[in-house]
Amino acid sequence: MAKQSKRYRAALAKQPKESQPLSQAVETLKTYDATKFDQTVEVHMRLGVDPNQADQIIRGSLVLPHGIGKTQRVVVFAKGDAAKAAEEAGADEVGQEDLAKKIKDGYTDFDVCIAAPDMMGLVGPLGRVLGPRGLMPSPRAGTVTPDVGKVVSEYKAGKVEFRNDKGGNVHAMVGKMSFDAKKLEENISTFVDYIVGLKPQTIKGTYVKGVAICATMTPSVRVQT
Repeated sequence: MAKQSKRYRAALAKQPKESQPLSQAVETLKTYDATKFDQTVEVHMRLGVDPNQADQIIRGSLVLPHGIGKTQRVVVFAKGDAAKAAEEAGADEVGQEDLAKKIKDGYTDFDVCIAAPDMMGLVGPLGRVLGPRGLMPSPRAGTVTPDVGKVVSEYKAGKVEFRNDKGGNVHAMVGKMSFDAKKLEENISTFVDYIVGLKPQTIKGTYVKGVAICATMTPSVRVQT
């Protein structure tokens, strides 16, 4: 077991034993001792889904109202007008065979990969590289789209992707500790409400079993649901 730092132990002493209303949970999170860098804030949701059932997979993307406090590096597979639109929207790299070869050779220094539908024949074989890193374009996540320019703009504005893991948990970046409490609260609330709206009709019993927020180097704070 990793040794806990003095700062982390001090934060644990402040960790509430009971879940709190969202506004109070955010305020509690911000009372933890600061670090030398601007920590990322995440929300984690434990869902009552069966990850082995295709109709219970919770996956998608959404634009948070206040962004995530990070400029995401976006690469795009497109040609013609779509490629031009992606470049104008601020894509960090746009290409076809050249970009595919670069990725096949090990280039993964980006956060999002977007592809026009007519590029999937080229992108498909890259699944072995992109898949394990969560970078493979997908229609369900909105990263396979004919409107690549719009999607590039959304990711540059703070769009986040999510997909439940094998334990039925969903998590996402929702901002930075430097955000004021109200902005963090609105980002978290937007994400949670969106996930609640994706409840599969086949779910029996409790859908949202727990919600917690944390930062890069802090304990979690449970949120009342």
